[in-house]
Amino acid sequence: MTVAPIVSLAGQAPAEPALATILRAASFAARVHATHRRKGAAAEPYVNHVLEVAEILAAAGAPPAAIVAGLLHDTVEDSDADPVPTTLADLDAAFGAEVAGIVAEVSDDKSLPKEVRKGLQIRHAAGASEAAKQVKLADKIANLRTMRSSPPIGWDHARRLEYVGWAGRVAAGAKGVNPALDVLFDETYRHAVTRLAEEA
Repeated sequence: MTVAPIVSLAGQAPAEPALATILRAASFAARVHATHRRKGAAAEPYVNHVLEVAEILAAAGAPPAAIVAGLLHDTVEDSDADPVPTTLADLDAAFGAEVAGIVAEVSDDKSLPKEVRKGLQIRHAAGASEAAKQVKLADKIANLRTMRSSPPIGWDHARRLEYVGWAGRVAAGAKGVNPALDVLFDETYRHAVTRLAEEA
């Protein structure tokens, strides 16, 4: 991973090294998600998810701005009910317009019904920026892994199967930017489908 200065992340001179920005984003995400838990039986701290997304992106050679956005991708969406929600303006001020823009692309509008939001994810994936497409793929990879290891409580076989199929439709529009992520998604998708078929 590069540690060269990245002006676009901080937008200030002297530029902050990429590694420092990534670690600062991890710390920021940990604070935002301090009271959030995953929906699975393990009830893992939510920050584990965003760290996994960032790790997937870094291992696939994604650009630092995408890695930072991966760490922050759920901060706005998942803090909407917190006493002090995190806003895109907060991310812009802390990490710059590029990162805030990527997060905006991958964040759902929680004012819309869930099924509408899911449909929009499918429709918008192909038109997303290259960085946002990589974050979307890494997020879906992490979620499919969790669907195998610790699915949300109360999700029966049919609902898990529906989620896997939906993730595949979102990913179809996000592929073509990062070959390593494309391959990893396909492998993860196949494993998830195989696991569900074995349970049927």
